[in-house]
Amino acid sequence: MKKSNYPAIVMLLCALGACNSLSTDKDMTPPEILPVPESTSPTNCATFHPGGVIPFNYAFTDDVELGSFNLEIHNNFDHHTHSTEATECDQEPKKEPVNAWKYNQDYPIPAGSTVYESHLRIPIPEGIDTGEYHFMIRVTDASGWQQLKSVTIFIQN
Repeated sequence: MKKSNYPAIVMLLCALGACNSLSTDKDMTPPEILPVPESTSPTNCATFHPGGVIPFNYAFTDDVELGSFNLEIHNNFDHHTHSTEATECDQEPKKEPVNAWKYNQDYPIPAGSTVYESHLRIPIPEGIDTGEYHFMIRVTDASGWQQLKSVTIFIQN
């Protein structure tokens, strides 16, 4: 007696069809980090002062849904790089950190948002090491895609 493979083939084709329809529903595009016209901050090579603030003005967009963003500031006294900018800043001589500033904060974006504009004021502590720092912006969409923007800033007296 010969068995037919027809039921198995039909089930396989249905399963493949289901996978294809799911893949078209997935978010396959990372979010974007955009400047805010006339008030983008910080920009590459900008200078700020201990005891002052860094205004943060950027917008985020996604084709499906945004998730959250993260801001990180750390020293670049050793001249490492993760810059996403085309222009480079004049670097100061390398040095060892004594009291380097570290900032790392996550911020939620309201559920369902595809566009979000952020305006924050980040206080700069007194008494920190002055010099070159990296200001890193990461935005993650609801599907887990991430975009990074990194600029160099200077903290000077």
